[in-house]
Amino acid sequence: MAIAATISAPLTSPIRRRNSLTFTGSSSSSSTVRLSFPKYNIAGLCPRFRISASAAASSSMSTQAPQKVSTAPTSFLDRREAGFLHFVKYHGLGNDFILVDNRDSSEPRVTPEQAVKLCDRNFGIGADGVIFAMPGIDGTDYTMRIFNSDGSEPEMCGNGVRCFARFIAELENLNGRHSFTVHTGAGLIVPEILEDGKVRVDMGEPILKALDVPTKLPANKDQSVIKSELDVDGVTWNVTCVSMGNPHCVTFGAKGGQNLQVDELDLAKIGPNFEHHEMFPARTNTEFVQVFSRSHLKMRVWERGAGATLACGTGACATVVAAVLEGHAERNCTVDLPGGPLQIEWREEDNHIYMTGPAEVVFYGSVPL
Repeated sequence: MAIAATISAPLTSPIRRRNSLTFTGSSSSSSTVRLSFPKYNIAGLCPRFRISASAAASSSMSTQAPQKVSTAPTSFLDRREAGFLHFVKYHGLGNDFILVDNRDSSEPRVTPEQAVKLCDRNFGIGADGVIFAMPGIDGTDYTMRIFNSDGSEPEMCGNGVRCFARFIAELENLNGRHSFTVHTGAGLIVPEILEDGKVRVDMGEPILKALDVPTKLPANKDQSVIKSELDVDGVTWNVTCVSMGNPHCVTFGAKGGQNLQVDELDLAKIGPNFEHHEMFPARTNTEFVQVFSRSHLKMRVWERGAGATLACGTGACATVVAAVLEGHAERNCTVDLPGGPLQIEWREEDNHIYMTGPAEVVFYGSVPL
């Protein structure tokens, strides 16, 4: 009977040499433990630390010579054992995702029901969603699809697309600065990996027309809903509705209230009431925003299909748009989220929104399906 296990996790130390240690011993069984430090595997940004162990039963009491192990590097994601899903877990400011190499098929490798189980933080891997890197369509380089932790499929995910970009860089062994086109349910998205490892994403133009967000709230300015009143369980909130390919309801506070203190909010209580409000036929993401200055905002988010998360890229974009439209901020802002800051710019010359932030590897793994 043979037992084998592999654990891979990123290191921050810039070790580029390869070292290995092998231990053997004599008993009723022999075991070999090999530690190796491979070269950088993610666009030169992050080495992997791998520990592999194997044990084989033996009736002999003699010491066995260790087997010769090939030193040729093999990508973790090159494995294709039947019945197993190999993945890399990434996070963007704590908004975490299971990334799956799905470039050989236009159908996701797991079902929405399986995605729910994989995202479970007690009985699964734990994540806010599962993202699939798929073949490009309509002339794009790649297609990105995502299943939320509740099994629903959103049009797009801002933090997810940054993780997607870093994942593609690993799969394609890309180094340095690169950009590519990605087809999503929200249309064309163009992420660019920068020299410092952060990812800047051209998120396209915001959608403001009420019917296209969509929202049933009556338009109050140029077919848009800007600082309109929304009653949620007896409290009247001022809201602005924006779509970044997915719907967002942004609020800076209740009617007649003071500057919102977002850390005092009970999101688990009020978030679902916004998400499932009858004024949002496709449900909605909701951003609660505190204004520090005209270039510094703080946001907490209740995400449609995922609940309270540490970050939401499309939500940060929608927040800056709403802040500009309501007169709270300029077009270039730092948006603080529970997981860290994003830099958001709504450029006047092309009406596009540009989001810049990190995306980092958490660990590599495999799970039976």
